[in-house]
Amino acid sequence: MNPCPCGYLGDVEQRCRCTPEQVQRYRARLSGPLLDRIDLHLQVRREPTRLHAASEGPDSAALAQQVAAAQQRQLDRQGCANAHLDLPSLRQHCPLGDADRLWLESAGERLRLSLRALHRVLKVARTLADLEGREQIERAQLAEALQYRAPGEGPA
Repeated sequence: MNPCPCGYLGDVEQRCRCTPEQVQRYRARLSGPLLDRIDLHLQVRREPTRLHAASEGPDSAALAQQVAAAQQRQLDRQGCANAHLDLPSLRQHCPLGDADRLWLESAGERLRLSLRALHRVLKVARTLADLEGREQIERAQLAEALQYRAPGEGPA
């Protein structure tokens, strides 16, 4: 969805015409339980329109190989994608040390995340670890996964 009714909140080239109340009403149209079921909340900046602009970052083939390797890790480890882990499997395949568990719980409280949202954060963190080829989930993956859940104020 757009960041606001006019679509320009956070845009560097266009000025947003919306009041804070309009933005709040616009965002409130999506219910909390629905948002809980969306794993990644990304804010994407509008890109300039250029047909032959050079892209930055890794190419699609390299990313496809990385994703395929992560998917294979998941299948080998648990027989399904991380997104399909039930609660007992989540506990088994996404163990956290006491310090990281307490850190995640504290962050969840500060961000007012539901238990369902925290479980989804854990699944995303497991996927991030798989993409990096790591056996264990580390604080870095937890922090990145939380960033995908945290509400923002417009495109990043």
